[in-house]
Amino acid sequence: MSKTTISEYSFLERFNTEEKAVEFFEMLRWKGGTTCPSCGGTDTYPHKTRKFYYHCRSPKCRNQFSCKTGTVMQSSKLPVRMWLYAMYKVSIARKGISSLQLAKQLGITQKTSWFMIQRIKEACGNDTDTMLSGIVEIDETYVGGLERNKHESKKLNEGRGVVGKAPVLGIRERGGKVKVKVVEDRRAETLKREIAGIVEKGSIVFTDDWKSYNCLIDSDYEHATVNHSAKEFVRGMASTNGIESVWAVLKRSIIGTYHHVSLKHLHRYVNEAAFRLNEGNVKNKLMDRLEALCCKMVGVTLPYRALTA
Repeated sequence: MSKTTISEYSFLERFNTEEKAVEFFEMLRWKGGTTCPSCGGTDTYPHKTRKFYYHCRSPKCRNQFSCKTGTVMQSSKLPVRMWLYAMYKVSIARKGISSLQLAKQLGITQKTSWFMIQRIKEACGNDTDTMLSGIVEIDETYVGGLERNKHESKKLNEGRGVVGKAPVLGIRERGGKVKVKVVEDRRAETLKREIAGIVEKGSIVFTDDWKSYNCLIDSDYEHATVNHSAKEFVRGMASTNGIESVWAVLKRSIIGTYHHVSLKHLHRYVNEAAFRLNEGNVKNKLMDRLEALCCKMVGVTLPYRALTA
C-alpha cells in the first residue's frame, strides 16, 4: 500500500461518521482547545441541545458557534463529512473534478455541488502572505476561447489573437511554491507591481524576452532572460520551463474537466491549480494535503449572493 496516498475506500472507512469528521476538523482548527470565532475566548462549553455546537461563556459575547463558523462551510446545511469528501476529491484530482461529477458522487444537486466547489477553490487562494525568493521563474499566459469559435452573440468583434481572453501571471520559486494570479494586462507597470508584491528583493528572476520585463532591469532583482522568439529556451541557469509546466496543468484542467470557465470566476480556478501544485507533490502525504486545505478553509467566507453577484 502506498505511504503517500490514501484510497477512497480507506478515506470513507476512516470518516464513516459525522462525529469523526467534525473531530478531525476541530483538531486542525483549534489544536485541542475550542476557541470562539467571534471574541477569541477559550471559555466555552458544548451546547446542550444543538449537536456539534458550542457556547461562549464571555458575558460580552455569549455566541453559539460550530467548527463551520468563520469558514467557507459557514451557513451550509451539508455535513462536515460531505465537505471533507469534497476536499479529498479536489486534493487527489490532478485536473480537478467537475461539479456534475461531484454531485453524482455526493447525491446532491449540481447547483449545490458547484457552490461547494467554488468555496473550496476560494479557500485554495488563502495564502497571500508567503513571499517567493531565491531563483524565481516568471511567465504569463492568456486563458479564454478563440473569437472564431464563439457564437455570433458572444463575439466582441474587436479583432483576433488575445481578444476576449484574460491574462494570467505565474511565478514559481525553484524548489518552492507557485503563485498564479489573474491580472489586468501585461504592461510593464502592472507586472512590476505584481512581482514586487510576491517576490522578495534580491532574488534572481528568470523571464522570457517579453518587452514588459525590461522594467526589471536596474531594479531590486537580478534579471536574466531567454529569447523564445529565437527558439532559445535554456541559457545556463536561465529558463522558464518550470512555470510553463504550470500552464500545462491549468489549461488541461480547463479543457479536459471544466470545458468552460467564466472570466468572472477564473481566479478561483487558478487558485486551485496553484494549490494542487504546491501541496500535491508526490513526496507529500495525501492527508497532509487534506489537512493543508482544511486549514485554508478557516477565515474565508463566500456567500452565494457574493458568488453570483
